[in-house]
Amino acid sequence: MADTLLAQHAQALEYFGGLVHAVGPEQWDGPTPCTEWTVRDLVNHVVGEQLWVPPLVTEGLTVAEVGGALDGDLLGDDPADAWDRGAAGAVAAFGAPGALERTVKLSYGDAKAAAYCSELAADTVVHAWDLARGIGADDRIPAELVEFALKEIAPYADGLAASGAYAEPLEIPAGADAQTRLLAMVGRKG
Repeated sequence: MADTLLAQHAQALEYFGGLVHAVGPEQWDGPTPCTEWTVRDLVNHVVGEQLWVPPLVTEGLTVAEVGGALDGDLLGDDPADAWDRGAAGAVAAFGAPGALERTVKLSYGDAKAAAYCSELAADTVVHAWDLARGIGADDRIPAELVEFALKEIAPYADGLAASGAYAEPLEIPAGADAQTRLLAMVGRKG
């Protein structure tokens, strides 16, 4: 099970990373489906999520101990390189022996690192769709990532909007495919 989760996490990051590398120089200030975020803001957010993994998983720090160290612009002059470094650090941290069994101290409480990994992978899948839309790329999410994200998000989808992390869920159209169902759960119309 751990190998499968690590593979899904790596695949989600690879998918998002491919889109990051496809962003044209003129697209960084463009809008995304996340209405408050430009393409750069969106990528900065997902890079930040990856940069949190080593201190929380490897070092055992709390959110308070990390503090504001990962606030602000994390992309610098080379957003694709910032992504590559952040993703590599997250993959290494989760992939270390025994890492997925550790307890991490998240903003909402203690969780198993495996649950944290799964949550981040699903979030990355959804934000990859946002990024694809923002840059006008193909927004069809690989089917195995859609299924993975659906299984991860479905149990807590109703509470996502209340957390402020996502928009209100949309009504799922009759006969909707898996990607449409996933996007509707997180307040996006595919």
